Amino acid sequence: MSKSASPKYTVPGLSTHDGGVIIDLLRMRLHALNDLSLTLKHVHWNVVGPHFIAVHEMLDPQVDRVREMADDTAERISALGGVPEGTPGVLVAERTWDDYGVARADAIAHLGAVDLVYTGIIEAHRSAMDEIGKSDPVTEDLLIEQLRALEQFQWFVRAHLESSGGTLATADSRTERQAAKAAKAGSKR
Repeated sequence: MSKSASPKYTVPGLSTHDGGVIIDLLRMRLHALNDLSLTLKHVHWNVVGPHFIAVHEMLDPQVDRVREMADDTAERISALGGVPEGTPGVLVAERTWDDYGVARADAIAHLGAVDLVYTGIIEAHRSAMDEIGKSDPVTEDLLIEQLRALEQFQWFVRAHLESSGGTLATADSRTERQAAKAAKAGSKR
């Protein structure tokens, strides 16, 4: 999983082995957050349709906060004795997910796809948090704080996709394109 070496030192109270495991988990979280900020900006630039301005303006604060999360994550990697690598080449080489698959599209279609993006990031953050929580409550707390914001952002997105009966238009979607199509179809009902 890791491209990084074990750190020569880490924070007091952690072994370098545990520090290395945490660095590796955070490395993927850093890639995911950097990817998310770029994806949200892509959507911001390529959203069209009657909900354009609402979605366009909703995304900028999310981009800003996600960039702060990436910075916090990179700084934690450094504090643990690791090397945060935030270049596009490293991100693309190490990520375990495909690039965002929707180009210029209606706001609701993009929101459907973004809902799936948030689901993937939140699930991976929770998994990393569970593993990290076994040895490092400080880093676990960082991820908890990030999850709080990520889940709120997904709630903002889902508010556009939810029926008055509480059903999500994207509920059975497995890909971003499927979610975009399902969201668009759900908005016509």
